[in-house]
Amino acid sequence: MYPMYHDVSRFSDLDIYLFKEGSHSKLYEHLGAHHMERNNEAGVYFSVWAPNAQAVSLRAEFNNYDISSHPLKMRNDGSGIWEGFVCGANNGMTYKYHIQTAGENANPDKADPYAFFAEVAPNSASRICALDDFDWTDDAWMKTRRKNNSHKSAQSIYEVHLGSWRRKVEEGNRFLTYKESAQELAEYLCEMHFTHVELLPITEFPFEGSWGYQVTGYFAPTSRYGTPHDFMCFVDIMHQHGIGVILDWVPSHFVTDGHGLMNFDGTCLYEHEDPRLGYHPEWKSAIFNYERNEVRAFLISSAMFWLDKYHIDGIRVDAVASMLHLDYAREDGAWIANEFGGNKNLGAIKFLKQLNTSVYGEFKDIMMFAEESTAFPMVSRPVDVGGLGFGYKWNMGWMHDTLKYFKNDPIHRQHHHNILTFSFVYMYKENYILPLSHDEVVHMKGSLINKMPGDYNQKFANLRAMFAFMIAHPGKKLLFMGGEFAQFAEWNYEQSLDWHLLHEEKNRGIQTLLKTLNKLYKEEPSLHKYDTDVKGFEWIDENDYQANVIAFIRKGTSKDKPVIVVCNFSDTQHVGYQLGMPTRGVYKEIFNSQSEMFQGWDFEAKEELKTNAQECHGRKNMIEITLPPLSVIYLQKV
Repeated sequence: MYPMYHDVSRFSDLDIYLFKEGSHSKLYEHLGAHHMERNNEAGVYFSVWAPNAQAVSLRAEFNNYDISSHPLKMRNDGSGIWEGFVCGANNGMTYKYHIQTAGENANPDKADPYAFFAEVAPNSASRICALDDFDWTDDAWMKTRRKNNSHKSAQSIYEVHLGSWRRKVEEGNRFLTYKESAQELAEYLCEMHFTHVELLPITEFPFEGSWGYQVTGYFAPTSRYGTPHDFMCFVDIMHQHGIGVILDWVPSHFVTDGHGLMNFDGTCLYEHEDPRLGYHPEWKSAIFNYERNEVRAFLISSAMFWLDKYHIDGIRVDAVASMLHLDYAREDGAWIANEFGGNKNLGAIKFLKQLNTSVYGEFKDIMMFAEESTAFPMVSRPVDVGGLGFGYKWNMGWMHDTLKYFKNDPIHRQHHHNILTFSFVYMYKENYILPLSHDEVVHMKGSLINKMPGDYNQKFANLRAMFAFMIAHPGKKLLFMGGEFAQFAEWNYEQSLDWHLLHEEKNRGIQTLLKTLNKLYKEEPSLHKYDTDVKGFEWIDENDYQANVIAFIRKGTSKDKPVIVVCNFSDTQHVGYQLGMPTRGVYKEIFNSQSEMFQGWDFEAKEELKTNAQECHGRKNMIEITLPPLSVIYLQKV
């Protein structure tokens, strides 16, 4: 019923050359399962890379999973690619590749590494799926997204785990589908004035408890929440609402489940054979062999695929530090030095440079983010000047120092002032994202609100001040879901966020604060235009450790009004605090974290502040201001 032919291919000689060279960036157009016609017969062309297999055949729904009825044929060009055309095969049908090897193979049935769709876990077969028939309606966004993704734009990112943002508790605590979450989430993001949403990995994965970071399908959105077309609908709806979509992506390691990439053709095809290079002891996963050309092409094609087929606006590359360092999470003697005797993974460095060059070469209006936690130089600098080529780097130092500082009781903060100010020393060394991510609210680390010291009211005051400090600090912003309304519990991937907390005044106050801060950040050019440029910042005073006060100016162009930021992280009110101002005139508060509207302690200045011609902080004019305890105030000239 389903004849098999071997006289059909999607590969040109150039495709094969680029594949072997490791520079093919769109392998998803060739490898995998693709609808085609042969002599006016409709069917599906299958192809898979398995150079060391003795034989490869299709176990599929169309042949009752018989391993002998549909054998593939290896190309004779040394590529290691097996291929074949099956007449009548169609959308939705399941299949795996049955791979015979020279030795005993414990897992001969493999999911398609280039599959666009998969069964719902724990089932693990691939599904035939066509992608080109979706009717996109996001032309307006795509034509203008460059301005939303540029270094000079406001970027306030909401990090989301789709399986636990909201759930249908009344329907057995089930996930929302892509379509269900799209409309609700888009409206919420607009209400909260977030500019982008970043999704924890939705590339197909077998174990829910991995949060998506143990991947089997680098070209398939997880079927837990719906079909590939449903995910396209999710992205389309986000774009219709003016929200950019960023994917968390994991080229650093992959899951060792038998149906995945591990030992794919009976050999270590995607990973290193030596576990000192090919096995990650911390995550118990396999590490990609970046020295292998075809592996680099596979990963670069995956990144390109999401940007191309799904209109994704940015990719956050997970665990870059683990990729760059051969000794990452390893004891002495448990790793192998590079050819120069060092700990840098030269293959990974080559891969990352090639990745960023490739995707930015094709899509100049997207963003590439590195989660990199070390002092590796020039992560977000162009490749042609010696950098890795990312657009942004997560500022893990800012995150650790800020949380460490705020955990201290205010009475002790004067002894930790250098922790507060240290991030300002290097804030323009890279193009930074300031992340308060999911990693900070799991594994007994406590939620953000429960990291704050003091009694109930002081905890909320500290959290309001920390968020206001974050928005004022140079760098783009990222906040994990639940933080915006001060969820008390740590994040639990198996249940919805605690939305019922919005019945509480203090929690609603935090949500209102974030909404107000995001709006200010977007509307005030001085708060975002030079997030990555030294022109955007000027100290007023960073040294008043005894009062736990710092003050600085955020600046835009000459046409933009500067914003003066004053932080009092003590639990004491400072009356008549003298502050040097950039120019003479009248100033007013445009934000106060202790405002009554945020359920603060109602310490807002009721009157405008006029400068005196008196020298202060090396400036000719000053004001006297009352600084509420545990507060951040933004001032602007009238």
